[in-house]
Amino acid sequence: MVRRYYDLPSLTALAVFEASARHLSFKLAASELNVTPGAVSRQIKAIEEEIGVPLFVRLGSGVMLTSAGEDLYAVLASGFSKASEVVRTVKRGDRSKNVTVACSDAFASMWLIPRMPGFWTRYPEIAVDHLISDNSRDYRRSEVDLRIRYGFGSWSDETTEMLFDDVIYPVAGPGFAQVHRDATAESLSELPLLHVNWVDPEWADWDEVLRRAGIPHGAPRGRRFGKFFVTLQAAQADQGVAVGWHRLVRTLIEEGKLVRITDLELPAPGAYYLTWNDNRILSPAAELFRAWLREVSAEERGN
Repeated sequence: MVRRYYDLPSLTALAVFEASARHLSFKLAASELNVTPGAVSRQIKAIEEEIGVPLFVRLGSGVMLTSAGEDLYAVLASGFSKASEVVRTVKRGDRSKNVTVACSDAFASMWLIPRMPGFWTRYPEIAVDHLISDNSRDYRRSEVDLRIRYGFGSWSDETTEMLFDDVIYPVAGPGFAQVHRDATAESLSELPLLHVNWVDPEWADWDEVLRRAGIPHGAPRGRRFGKFFVTLQAAQADQGVAVGWHRLVRTLIEEGKLVRITDLELPAPGAYYLTWNDNRILSPAAELFRAWLREVSAEERGN
């Protein structure tokens, strides 16, 4: 057999592994690569046999990376990202005026996008691409320059900078709040609660809110939604009580579309952070966006 110069598995096998690790799914990797799941499984098996250790633990509902798989994925994700950056630079000729920013749907629609006119007015020559997803694994995509995350400030291979913290409290539509004007924090679990099924487990749900407030409760009842913005629309329609994140719902409260219900208020367990890849040099456009975001975040901390 011909010995490869870098003594690595084939680039095809490595690409299949990277896609499978990013999705934690052979099926989704196959869809992305336009091959069959069986072909993906065979490539993974071949690479595991070549290096002599398992890279995945096969589960009934998908796959999970082993420690060796995590190490290999971290290196490949970084390497592929750098290669992609070079290729895009060659193709575009100049990346200095482009920046890609990743964040959640809720943060984009309720905080970032309403403030973007300030950036566009100041820097009309900069093209900002928004990757909006509630699945944080999408933030590892090679085109992403900056990420705005909610959490506890520690992510692998990322430099983090805290933007601002938050507080949470129950909110409802004015009509609902009027009907339940005598509600107390202790009676919240008896009201129809509006739940968000977050992909990101770091967001506090009703069960965590009630538990942290020391309010006895069973399994929280109510309707469930896939997006925070839709949950708030249901609250505005007087369908129940939602967990309100102050930074995201303040404008709706000021406009009278939502009101706080009960006196319950808790500090959010995490905060909002700006992050970027440790191994990647930010483009001039990304540096301008980072500086602008620092400015508006300083203003936000004062509210």
